[in-house]
Amino acid sequence: MNTLIIVVPGVILTLLLASMVAFCCSQFSWKFNLVVLMIFTAGNLLPPQVIIVPLYWIYLNTPLVALGSIDVGKFSFPLFSDNGLLYDQYLGIILIHVVFQTGFATFVLSNYMKTITKEITESALVDGANLLQIWWNVVLPLCRPALAALATLLFTFMYNDFFWALILLQTGLKRPITSALNNLQGEFFINYNLIAAGSLLAAIPPIIIYIALQKHFVAGLTLGSTKG
Repeated sequence: MNTLIIVVPGVILTLLLASMVAFCCSQFSWKFNLVVLMIFTAGNLLPPQVIIVPLYWIYLNTPLVALGSIDVGKFSFPLFSDNGLLYDQYLGIILIHVVFQTGFATFVLSNYMKTITKEITESALVDGANLLQIWWNVVLPLCRPALAALATLLFTFMYNDFFWALILLQTGLKRPITSALNNLQGEFFINYNLIAAGSLLAAIPPIIIYIALQKHFVAGLTLGSTKG
């Protein structure tokens, strides 16, 4: 449950932000479109370990409003923060995933959107549609294969994250399943059978996601492969 709380909003926010940037950089010609695309893409070249010290300090010194929590069965999920800080919060993990994955998603979507003729965008503008309507009602439906392929990849990337959750989450009950598996080993004894069983269960959701989106995933990856 903790993993889905982190991964699902992270994937949705990443796709929304990346599609907006890619739409502006691919469908319109303006002075800094290439520079903006390069800045977003360059973020993928930065290793997470390089910024962990200043990022850790920022998380420890960024105040957030505590708005209570939502109780779902035996689970309690804080709204924004339960300690008044960005550290040790679901929101903090979601934000860092969005920041690091938006560059990759923008690069992929911009290349996909370049295959969409600008006449479609211009026709929508002539018909009186604004930019948000064109992005939501025209461009995003045409990018469904790319969005499905990216959703599969982003879900896998965020789901398998170990580093960020280990550093930026202190409470063991809040950690996603991949980093929570680390809690199954003790200082003097390790139950390898239990860890193997937990790892097998942790591998099931990405497989289900891939099977559900397999058709769109393959279509998105093979786009343009037959063009000369």
